[in-house]
Amino acid sequence: MSITITGGRVLTGGGLVEADLRLEGSEVTAFGSAGAGLRLDARGLLVLPGIVDIHGDAFERQLMPRPGVAFAPEMALLDTDRQAVANGITTLFHGVTRSWEPGLRGAESARAILVALEALRGELAADTRFHLRHEIFNVAGEDEVLEWLTQGRVGALAFNDHMAGIVKARTTKAAKLATMIARSGLAAEAFMALVDRVYARRHEVPGSVARLARAARGAGVPLLSHDDATADDRRRYRALGCRVAEFPMSVEAAREAVDASEETVFGAPNVLRGGSHTGCPAAADMVAEGLCTVLASDYYFPALPAAPFRLASDGVLPLEHAWALVSRNPARALGLDDRGEIAPGRRADILLMDPARSAVRATIAAGRLVHLADGGLVDHRQAG
Repeated sequence: MSITITGGRVLTGGGLVEADLRLEGSEVTAFGSAGAGLRLDARGLLVLPGIVDIHGDAFERQLMPRPGVAFAPEMALLDTDRQAVANGITTLFHGVTRSWEPGLRGAESARAILVALEALRGELAADTRFHLRHEIFNVAGEDEVLEWLTQGRVGALAFNDHMAGIVKARTTKAAKLATMIARSGLAAEAFMALVDRVYARRHEVPGSVARLARAARGAGVPLLSHDDATADDRRRYRALGCRVAEFPMSVEAAREAVDASEETVFGAPNVLRGGSHTGCPAAADMVAEGLCTVLASDYYFPALPAAPFRLASDGVLPLEHAWALVSRNPARALGLDDRGEIAPGRRADILLMDPARSAVRATIAAGRLVHLADGGLVDHRQAG
């Protein structure tokens, strides 16, 4: 398909400029060039690079909308894809947890999601990848993860450690622990017995993590650490090749990453809500301090297109710089050098957005119009 976008303000490397934009096939071809094919009238709208979501687990609500109520991964992923492109997400890394616990975040669920994702890849509008969130205490699952890495089935590998929180929750956070138990599908006594068995193998964790990190590096898979609490945590994971810090839990950890020219990821919902729901650093404050380089959907897709506009309206960053947090920077963090910016030769991932409402009016992914919220944007008078 050939698409010409006319009359909008296009975000380029030089900022927002009034220009027409030409797309041929899956690439941006030229500025100010018209031709046959579909024409979109973007007057009054912003023409922005498609969003790259480095980490999102909102798909879990489609898989298990209520505890113990599960639906087929294929149905869940197709519905999630429609939600993603409606919110301007053209590259989507599903954060799939492969834990030692059964249920929604267990090995069986992760396998089913991976198989469904691979089967659906040609049908999904967004470029969708498997972001494996490996619980490091899941040493029993190491061999299978190593196999996935060598087979090229993993788009990104993050090291998670929620065991400390679970052990602590036994005495201090009963409500949080109840949620984990409900998600697993086990009775409370069986869940805690499983925790004890897994925790007893803690001496095996460092070696397992080192082997997985080495395999990921060899396969060219981006490595991320999750919830670094201290600068020492960040340095330890850096030594393993993790150059992205997901949701650092302290200013100290975030600063350690940024000072080493590494990426730091915070949640876009955190920006809109004015702070973290877990008591961690406020994302907007981290952006203002230069300690946040990437925003992720985390658990709520609509936050991603809205967060840069909130940062701009609050005077934290100009929009053209804030938008890089959801486009150019996550693409760079994941080694995707063909997207994240609007320029000739780049992948044609484009959004038309209403700046007054921070609303996505149209989404183009790899040159295909995959979401259109307003049919009035199609210029039928000039269509070829």
